[in-house]
Amino acid sequence: MSIDTDRAKVELNIKNARKTLDLAKSLERLKSNRDFKAVILEGYFKEEAVRLVHLRSDPSQQHPEVQARLLLAIDSVANLFSHFLAVENAGEQARKELADGEEALEFLAQDEQDEVAE
Repeated sequence: MSIDTDRAKVELNIKNARKTLDLAKSLERLKSNRDFKAVILEGYFKEEAVRLVHLRSDPSQQHPEVQARLLLAIDSVANLFSHFLAVENAGEQARKELADGEEALEFLAQDEQDEVAE
């Protein structure tokens, strides 16, 4: 492959890594926001999750349709939490990919200089 093709691939990887990292940084900022903490981290992930689990065992909530709705609500809490974890993990991977990409660009620049010098 040519250096130009390699450079284009590395630059695309860097662009994608930056986009992923930006999303992870957005989540970090959200998680430090007082209102987000109150509404989502405490209110939804903790208080609402506990409320839903308790309702699952409430004798007045044992109808199959009610139980199905409760399970969907519990799953929604888990899915959002899982999404946040995925964004955080992707951000960590993007940090590594960004560093690797920048290193690769330096290597390619050195190769270009070596070719010109020959």
